Amino acid sequence: MEEAERVELTVDAVAPGGHCVARVDGQVVFVRHALPGERVVAEVTELHRGFARADAVEIVEAAPERVTPPCPYARPGGCGGCDLQHVAPAAQLDWKTAVVREQLTRLGGLTDAEIDALRVTVEPLPGGPLGWRSRVRYAVDAAGRAGLLKHRSHEVVPIDRCLIAHPAIQQLPVLGRPWPTADSVEAVASTGGDVVVTALADGVPTRVDLPGLPAAAVDAPGGPVAAEAGLPGRPTAQVDRPVGSAAVEVDGSAAVREVAAGRDWTLPAGSFWQVHPAAADTLVDAVLDLLAPQPGESAWDLYGGAGLFAAALAGRVGPDARVTMVESAAEGVAAARRNLADLARVEVVAARVETALARRRVTGPVDLVVLDPPRTGAGAAVVGDMIAASPRAIAYVACDPAAFARDVRTFTRAGWRLAVLRGFDLFPMTQHVELIGLFLPPSR
Repeated sequence: MEEAERVELTVDAVAPGGHCVARVDGQVVFVRHALPGERVVAEVTELHRGFARADAVEIVEAAPERVTPPCPYARPGGCGGCDLQHVAPAAQLDWKTAVVREQLTRLGGLTDAEIDALRVTVEPLPGGPLGWRSRVRYAVDAAGRAGLLKHRSHEVVPIDRCLIAHPAIQQLPVLGRPWPTADSVEAVASTGGDVVVTALADGVPTRVDLPGLPAAAVDAPGGPVAAEAGLPGRPTAQVDRPVGSAAVEVDGSAAVREVAAGRDWTLPAGSFWQVHPAAADTLVDAVLDLLAPQPGESAWDLYGGAGLFAAALAGRVGPDARVTMVESAAEGVAAARRNLADLARVEVVAARVETALARRRVTGPVDLVVLDPPRTGAGAAVVGDMIAASPRAIAYVACDPAAFARDVRTFTRAGWRLAVLRGFDLFPMTQHVELIGLFLPPSR
């Protein structure tokens, strides 16, 4: 095969990364824009030792789960943000479930019987597959046009609308206007009704002027306000406009209000928060359901971010119980200390999790652990230190099935078992899936 060559092939099983597997003369080909069982004409996009990548550019025999992508940019050579717009929504859940099963088998070392016993499924979130993304970063090309990146490329695809973006973001006059000095433009629509736009050049926020910014499509009372940054020392352009269409950020971090776990959260607009409006509460509810915290139990919240799980745990274990949160990012630590200031028994530790555990900055025993590590997973050292603290249960929130599966193997080798596994479709139309696993020690 050669790059740009077109070959007709039969598509096999799904694979991580939004691809399906096919073979041509014994060589593995990872094919995007295809479905298992289809006969397609695929154009080779990359050649590597042992495998190739390709896009399905013509469908010879379509699978029954195939649909017309709602977005005109979700096509070969188009935007790379959505991997599965050609797949019916229910079939997307099956696709992601199949990927999770494959990773648990190949990397996690679980048998088919063990996986069957878990009854793994991926659950949809409310709101449907479009209009959910509350944080969007648009790239800007050399001509100053805002858009999104091609798959595995730095090439910008100019667009006029992103259909998975929150309606408030879709209404913003960001696309279709020039950005001559910006490298990227970020838009945030919070669950508290704030909308903030930030233009960045060389990573530095710069002033933007969006006259006539429309009211955001969020539930918020109307009326003219001067939107405020809410953080000291962070000047923000103030523009009279309806509530819910908040200020343009200029030199620092405008604050947005998020609502989750029965609390209000004030955060810098550019800080980490779940991008699906229903995600934070969905994850909190699942973690509490799996751990069933009891009054007086101690708990750790590792990789705690702004303290979402720490707050939820504190509400269950009571005012006399100790909850310790560990976070390394300075912005997350500051947000947690600000937002959890009313919870006297919650300690926020500013450190890398592996360092805090290895150097005994955080010490056991502890009753409960929640961890929400980055895409690389927790790793063997962190898993070992958690186990050494003798918790009665560990809830593992994972955004990457492969990293999660590798940690599953580490747990099982130590005698622990994956007792429950739930999947959530926090990122419809994309390949990504969120998992929450409950690990129990040998005695339980």
